[in-house]
Amino acid sequence: MTKRTLLSENDRSLFRQAVADAKPLPHDGKVLRKKVAPPPYPVQSHLDEQEALRESLAADWTAEDWLDTGDEPNFLRPGISRQVLRKLRSGAWVIQNELDLHGLDRHQARDALGDFLASCVKRGVRCVRVIHGKGLGSKNREPVLKTKVKHWLTQREEVLAYCQARPVDGGSGALVVLLKG
Repeated sequence: MTKRTLLSENDRSLFRQAVADAKPLPHDGKVLRKKVAPPPYPVQSHLDEQEALRESLAADWTAEDWLDTGDEPNFLRPGISRQVLRKLRSGAWVIQNELDLHGLDRHQARDALGDFLASCVKRGVRCVRVIHGKGLGSKNREPVLKTKVKHWLTQREEVLAYCQARPVDGGSGALVVLLKG
């Protein structure tokens, strides 16, 4: 229930006298639009990733690093600490984007990977997952893209490191890639 205020005739008269000299504002044809806020930026995630990279670049080799080579595919650009690869394997980096190459032939996959990496670097994305599949649908059930993707990634300057994804992130059917910032 809304409460209405009843004005006396005297109040109405006083109001009309008060606004008698008022003039409408000139219309200049401009329409004011509300500005759209930019998308939120994950400041803390960015700071955490910078700290993880700083720590891994400053760390010395340990005996555990020497033993932690495994059979899974990995790559580390020369001059980058093994700690970077170790943290990438452990899931310390947040996967910010992914590319699924299922169903593409080698030419389409190469082009898609190049476009994807360029887009990620342009947007400041640091850690991505590239899903190449296990090759179970390929001729002779041999993985074609798996070996090609590893080769293509090592040729790209923006790739600092990559390793096989953790089982929860795709296992042997995917790679986790760390890009330059």
